[in-house]
Order: sequence, then structure tokens, then C-alpha cells
Amino acid sequence: QVQLEESGGGSAQPGGSLRLSCVASGWKYGLYCLTWFRQGPGKEREWVASIDSDGKTSYTSSVKGRFTISQDKAKNTLYLQMNSLSDEDSTMYYCAAEVATDCSGGAPRHEKGMAYWGKGILVTISS
Repeated sequence: QVQLEESGGGSAQPGGSLRLSCVASGWKYGLYCLTWFRQGPGKEREWVASIDSDGKTSYTSSVKGRFTISQDKAKNTLYLQMNSLSDEDSTMYYCAAEVATDCSGGAPRHEKGMAYWGKGILVTISS
């Protein structure tokens, strides 16, 4: 049974940085697309960034140039390095996984396609 668990959230000041991690236990897939989503209160879940098993990355426009998605295959861990944080980044973040597929050339990912989800982690940006 695959389980995803996020860590690394917390508080940061505007302009600051945080790094989120997502460890996948029971991972057994060689072809996949891993994604970070975020969701604020009363809002739809928003695609943030994805990386596939070949290391190809894609980002939503609002985080491009500020966030970096990466993975450590040996540790079955997904990361999201978040720099130049603003109030708009303050929300819950979720890692998710599609399996037996790549990230479709960088197209935005949809939550309905995800096979596995983490429980989420809170990021708070405040001065």
C-alpha cells in the first residue's frame, strides 16, 4: 500500500523560503507523475508543479521562477523548494501521484487523475 506523507511546512515571512518534502512509502512504480497541489479555504484545489519519472518538470505560471520541484529516487522523496514567498502562497499543500503515466508533456494536472494523496501540510506566510 502506497502512502504519501508531507513535511516541512510551517511559517515564513514574505520573501522567505520553505522546502516541502513528501515521502512515498511502499513505492513500486517506475513510470509516474508526481504533483504538488495547494488549496485554500473555500477554493478549488490548484495545480502547482509536477515532475515525472524522467525528471521533466512543469509549473503553474504563478510559481514559475520561484518554486522548484525535484525528487530523490533513492529516498522515494519529492520536494518543493519555495522561494520569494508571498501571502498568496499561504495555504495547504498536498503531494499526489499518478502512476503508469508521465506528466503528459507538462500539461496541468487534475486532482481526479491522482492515484495517491498525502494528507496535506500547512504553509503560512506572515510578517
